Amino acid sequence: MAGEGRMEAVPARTRVYVACVVVAAVLCLLPLPGVRAPWWAVALLAALYAGCERVARSRFVGISHPAGTFYPVLLAGAFLLPAPAAALVAVPGALLSHVAQRPVALRRLWRAAQLVLGVWAAARVHWLLGGRDAVVAGDVPYALGPAGAAVLAFCVVLAVLDGGILAVAERVPVRRAWRGLVARSLAPIAVHGLAGLMMAVLWRSPYGPVAALLVLLPMCVSWWAFAQYHRERAAHQATIRALVQAVDIKDGYTRGHSERVGQASMMIARELGMDDARVEVLRFAGILHDVGKLGVPTRLLRKNGPLTPEERRVIELHPEYGHEMVRGIGFLGEARAAVLHHHERLDGSGYPYGLVGRQIPESARVVAVADAFDAMTSTRCYSRARPVPVALAELERCAGSQFDPVMVTALVGAVERTGWRPAVTADETEDLGGRTAEDHGNGPGGGTGRSGRAGEGDHSSQGDRSSQGDRTGQSGRTGQGGQGSRTGQGGEDGQAGQGGDGARGVPRPGAPVSGPSAAPMPGAPGARR
Repeated sequence: MAGEGRMEAVPARTRVYVACVVVAAVLCLLPLPGVRAPWWAVALLAALYAGCERVARSRFVGISHPAGTFYPVLLAGAFLLPAPAAALVAVPGALLSHVAQRPVALRRLWRAAQLVLGVWAAARVHWLLGGRDAVVAGDVPYALGPAGAAVLAFCVVLAVLDGGILAVAERVPVRRAWRGLVARSLAPIAVHGLAGLMMAVLWRSPYGPVAALLVLLPMCVSWWAFAQYHRERAAHQATIRALVQAVDIKDGYTRGHSERVGQASMMIARELGMDDARVEVLRFAGILHDVGKLGVPTRLLRKNGPLTPEERRVIELHPEYGHEMVRGIGFLGEARAAVLHHHERLDGSGYPYGLVGRQIPESARVVAVADAFDAMTSTRCYSRARPVPVALAELERCAGSQFDPVMVTALVGAVERTGWRPAVTADETEDLGGRTAEDHGNGPGGGTGRSGRAGEGDHSSQGDRSSQGDRTGQSGRTGQGGQGSRTGQGGEDGQAGQGGDGARGVPRPGAPVSGPSAAPMPGAPGARR
């Protein structure tokens, strides 16, 4: 469940919370001495669950099942036994299971207490609804109702406890801590509940416990296949992390940008009601959108000063480089199109192919908005971030010419509901040695809108597009991005500003954010992504 793996540094409030849950679990077990139960069945089910738990978390398997190991055994106990005895089934397996992270003892206690409370609640609900009589009589249709209610109670208890550990240990806002926990876990636990009900019915049938145990065979096969799927998925994640780390090492000023663009892309996709599989693909698209920078010479990414037209053309090849790198990775799906086309514009003035409107793949239109938003709201050591409302207003102003209005509206709605935390992507304590932002190539992932354009970067002032807003560098030099073919009207120390690729500080309040020749480009100030 979500609460596992989240207590590496355990504050006092978290220990108190876990202690309270453990006390509640002990209270559920206190009536055991007076309970009349088939203790041989309790011992058999406990041993079975402990064995399954041990194997599931062993190195042989390599990854624990994301929806719990063998909940069918625990739920079968809830359908067969009195509540305290059923809750006891979970204790040995939870206390003896393998734990990879510290503190081991606290994690085991947490897991045991959580399962005790969940199984106890399921058994009580099942008993109160008359489910045990239906199981004894083998009346499966009638038994489905109480069993379903018991599974729901089990799922809700685990979700409530998991949300509590998130709220207490990680200070996640209460409204967000429990959001979606029941919905995500109910379906897999319902399948486990059905298998547990079959076990319970066969256990009380003339065929006895041996027949009941046979139910676990197909469950073991499906569990193993599911575990392998998640193992493969973990390998995919590792591949993506390696690519992103390589990009971050090559251009340190983009550090963290890719992950944030992936997060913003996921927010947009969820706001649009896309299914979970597609949301995941769009997250990959956001994370990998700048992977083509690996094909751009490092000297260009870190060049001091403005780029020549030839150098700019090399930078603008990075979407094609990225597409070549990822096109053979099948699991990325439509994310590959986003890598290639995330610098296209609705008005057809983007690159690499100048696609217009709906010709641009939907995934690329999502990533373009996410990319520009993070560029404008990220703080770097040489430039302040724009406030989130200002960045959103800029996206809305550019919707229709540069960005897809549907994607912009979705991001605005998602940010208003869940918020956004801009992050520092470069070391603020770094000594700049008196250099301006242009000396650094103004970085992260796609540049920022600090020259007055909605942040896109890549030195990509295409065609005759440029920005006009007054910009102030950090070394006291001012520049005014020029109009026309990337030439500056103002200049920094008497030099041409070269179309917004230069000094790039923070726009003056009230300064215009685009030139008369075209809608603003996201990305601005010399962001060399």
